[in-house]
Formats: sequence, structure tokens, C-alpha cells
Amino acid sequence: PKPLQLGLPCFPYPSSFAPSAYQVMFRHASRAVRGRFPRMGGDARAFASKQIEAPAMTYIAGEEMSWYTMRLIMDKWVKPFVDTSKWEYYDLSCKARDETDDKVLHDAVASGQRTGAIFKEPTITPSTEQVKSMGLKKPFGSPNGAMRRGWNGITISRDTIHIPGIKLGFDRPVFFERHAVGGEYGAGWKSVGRGRVLTTFFPEDMKTPPTIIDGREVKDSESAVVVYDNPLDNVDDLAHIFFARCLEAKIVPYVVTKKTVFKWQEGFWQKMKKVFDEHYKEKYLAAGLLDGCGGDLVHLISDAATMQIIRWTGGGFGMACHNYDGDMLTDEVAQVHRSPGFITSNLVGKRPDGRLIKEFEASHGTVADLWHAHLRGEETSMNPLGMVVALLGAMDHAAMLAGEEEKVKKFTTECKAAVYKAFQTGNGTRDLNGPTGLTTEKFVDWVAAELEVKMASTTLSDPEAMPMEESVPSRKFRKNYKNIDESAMQKFFDKFDTDANGSICFEEFVDMTMELGIAPLIPEEVMTQRDKKEERIEIA
Repeated sequence: PKPLQLGLPCFPYPSSFAPSAYQVMFRHASRAVRGRFPRMGGDARAFASKQIEAPAMTYIAGEEMSWYTMRLIMDKWVKPFVDTSKWEYYDLSCKARDETDDKVLHDAVASGQRTGAIFKEPTITPSTEQVKSMGLKKPFGSPNGAMRRGWNGITISRDTIHIPGIKLGFDRPVFFERHAVGGEYGAGWKSVGRGRVLTTFFPEDMKTPPTIIDGREVKDSESAVVVYDNPLDNVDDLAHIFFARCLEAKIVPYVVTKKTVFKWQEGFWQKMKKVFDEHYKEKYLAAGLLDGCGGDLVHLISDAATMQIIRWTGGGFGMACHNYDGDMLTDEVAQVHRSPGFITSNLVGKRPDGRLIKEFEASHGTVADLWHAHLRGEETSMNPLGMVVALLGAMDHAAMLAGEEEKVKKFTTECKAAVYKAFQTGNGTRDLNGPTGLTTEKFVDWVAAELEVKMASTTLSDPEAMPMEESVPSRKFRKNYKNIDESAMQKFFDKFDTDANGSICFEEFVDMTMELGIAPLIPEEVMTQRDKKEERIEIA
């Protein structure tokens, strides 16, 4: 069937509406079918003659506060300047998945395979309680697995977002490549009692005898037996993506595993090292990026990587790792870099013709707490930066696939510049600009006005240009600051302020960092100790 050409009006959104009521109005014609994103009314009509025709891409809508904020952004930032009639729209709300028996998910995956460029809003994986409260037929699983399989997922790239002139966590970019397949996420398991477990591999060629992987006795009255594999065929692709990105950004690459204990992880390291030595080592040496790590690619044990992420706040490094390690370590990166809202999350896969499929999303969730506050009629201040960077990235990738990079460049560049300027001038959301920051709706309006000016200009902005002064947002603006015990912090400070003069000298500072375990270490000494530790483990 042909996609529906939707012509829904741009409804004002009163906070007194129940979420289902508004979603029904907005999603009525698009649910369960391959359709175009609704053509908005209102301000969009005033700029119709200036619209840029955007190449085809897939837009996956989610739920709650992130969904609501993206509706405002689409209405006030995108629609006035961009013709999105070629976009394919899919509603991945729990209700839509329930009403279509998850056909909408399969249709969205097929669309992404076809277009090669996808933007996805945060979605809900319903808990048992949510299944009951939403009246769902069953607890639908996360859509991510179906997407990674359907798009031949290679890696999930998660990078820090930086606003010039605003101090967040890391000073320079931090890149992560998380293997998109294998590990615990695809595990099969059963809860069993006492007995024996035999894991056997049967080759595709049935003439070849089977191989026993493992045999063991299960002695407890209750045990969880888990089986999973780590596919390695696409690690070469992951390596090329990772090393090329790090080289372009001039940052130092590291490969992270726990191969000293988990011997099966050795293959990941060997494949990464082989690609590096054959294709990238000389380029990295010429760029001086290996000067501080012995002139070669460094392997980090995952335990060490956990500590270094806290210490290396200067940034300028990248890490590639297995699926589970990448999930955990990027959460740590997000906390150092203020919040998940300042981290990208891009799934990279491959089509049968070899062209890359890229799905762009923010690394945060649906922001349920702000959504419920919004429904109560309270003011909210939702920072949409991660989603906006993802949307613009999807648009740029779609244009690249279509060979029309210049067509959307003006909009994606100016939109990013307008958002950055909002934060740089104190007109951002309250997580960065404090109590004087703008509400969700006023922030969207401020950027919309700035974007109108920029789009009317004949010159192209530079979003990465450094403003006159760097701004360092107070930690007190962070959502979780209310959990901090200031009296306990004062006692801790007084412990190291030995002369009670209200400040900490260098020697007192060294003592404090050593006790906290965050004192910077000499790389050569760390590597020597690591090698000795590995030797002891091998001997044991």
C-alpha cells in the first residue's frame, strides 16, 4: 500500500489533556501503517516558499516528555523550513505496538533498511505495572534487538556532545564503540535444579562431528544456566569505523576487554589490533596520537577503563569494547559528562549492498518525571539537545546517502548554532542555565526566533565557534543535587583542610585525590603494573 499523505492540523497542546487523548488525535491516521510525518499547519505556512526538500528518512516516534518536546520542535523549528513529505513516520508507542501486535515495529525496521537513515525518539519498554496500567495485551520487549538484527548492527557509537564555551564534564570529545551484537543481550537461559549441563556445537556441515563446548555438574537446588555467543565477523567493520572516527577527531583509541579472565574475548582484541596495524598505525604515528602510549594501540582491562574514565576528564580518547562493557562504561561517561542528555547514541549497521545504515537517537529515556509534572500543569524545563543532535545527524546522513549534502546543510548547521547560542547566552534550559533558564515551551520559542534570523541570513553560522567567555554551570543546577549531603561534604572538606584556612593547598589536594582514588597516574607505570598482574594471573 502507498504511504498515507497525512494532513493533520497543528494542535495546540493543553497540559490538561490526558496523554492518550492527544496522541489519538495526532497518531490516528499514522498508526500501524507506513506513513509520512504529518504536515503541520500554523507558522509552517508562512515559510512554505523557503522550504528545503529533505531526502527520505525514517522517523520513529516515542512517548512521554521526549515525544511532546519533539512535537514542539517539529512544529516550530523543522516545519517552517523543511519539506518532510519524503519522511516515513512510525509510531512506536506502547499503544501502537499493542494495537498492531507489534507489526508497526517490523514495518519501521523494514523502512530503516530501505532508507538507511533513521531518527528515533526515546520509547518505553513497559514494566509489569505499566502493562496493567496501559491495558496492554503483553509486556512488549525493547525494540532495540529487532532493530539491531534488522539493520545488521555493527556498533553503537556513543560520543560526548560539547557546546563551545560551556564547561560540562570532559574538555575534549570522548568516543565509544559498543559492539552491537552478542553477549548477554542475546542470551538463552533456563532456571534449573541439580543435574548436568552439556553445551554442544553442531557445525553447519552436518558431516562434521559436533564439538562439546562445555560440560559441568550443577549442584545447587536452583541455578540459572545461561548460553550466549559473541559473533566476530563484523568486528573488522567496527574497527574501521572506530579507528577512522578517532583519527579524524585526533583522539587516542583504546580497546577494552576482560580477556585476561574471559579468554573468549581474545578474538575481539586480535581482530581490532590486526585492522589497526594494517590500515591505521602509520597514520596515527604520523599524527602523533600514539606518543603518550608507547607508540602502539593500547589494550585496557575493563576494570582499568572504569577508573580511567573518571580520571581522564581532559577527554580526547576513544574506547571500543564488547556489548555489555560498552553499555556500562558509556553510562559512566554520561555521568562524568553531566548527564545522558549530553551523549549521542547512534546504531551503525550495513545494508546488503555495503552501504551503512545509521540510526540516531538520544541516550536518555522518555523523561517520565517531567512528563508527569507537565500533565499536572506544572512548569517543566526539558533539555532536548541529545534529540536535536540526533535528528540533525539523521538528516545529514539521509542527505549523504542521496548525494544531496548541500541541500540540508544550511538548516542543520543553523539549527545547531541556534540551540548552542541559547545555552551560551543564558537562554537555555534550567539544567544548564539554572533557575533563570527557560521552560520547555519558551526554550523552543527562543530557538525558533533565533533560527528564523539565521535562516534568513546569507552567511552560514559556525556552531563550533568559541564565544568570548566560557560558562561553567553550577553543580547545584543538576537534577540529582538534592541528594547531596552538604554537611557531610563540609566535614569531608575540613578533614583535608588541615590548617583550617578555608582552602586546600596542593599537598592537601594530593592527599584528598589519593584517598578518593582519582589521583592521575603515570601511564607507563600503570602499564608495567598491568603486565605484571596479567603474568601473575596467567601463572595462577
